[in-house]
Amino acid sequence: MNLFSKIVIPVFIVFVVFYGFKKKINIYESFLEGAKEGLIISFNIFPSIIAMVFAINIFLDSNFVYDVLGFLNPLLKFINIPIEIMPMAILRPISGTASLAIMNDIFINYGPDSYIGRLASVLQGCTDTTIYVLALYFSSIGIKKIRYSLGVGLFADLVGITVAFLITMLFF
Repeated sequence: MNLFSKIVIPVFIVFVVFYGFKKKINIYESFLEGAKEGLIISFNIFPSIIAMVFAINIFLDSNFVYDVLGFLNPLLKFINIPIEIMPMAILRPISGTASLAIMNDIFINYGPDSYIGRLASVLQGCTDTTIYVLALYFSSIGIKKIRYSLGVGLFADLVGITVAFLITMLFF
């Protein structure tokens, strides 16, 4: 498997070059066109990335998550959900990086094989970064009407979070 992973990309590149020669395509010119388009897309996405990073930092620095958790603590204890996992559940639809950082802290403090570590892992796999995807990718291609996409995406995240809690309670 190690040898395969080392040769798959060079073999693919050689295949593309030979295919281009066979079809009589100017490979170098096509490569330059693709590189230019990639730079233009990167330039168009850059403001969205900056805005998203700025918004996430404001959200985290405001301690809003921890204020909300104070109100939910009795309910979470009643249904046996560790309060330490809730910042990850709240931030996962917004930022994958922030949720990974929280999961890393959970692994360091509790261990990956603990109940909360397994819950964090399942939660990471059951949800997506909906708001990030909408803010970055939709804005980069000019989609302005995201109402239905946002609703469906957040509903899917809610279902994913709920299923992550249920699966972890049942199997771990």
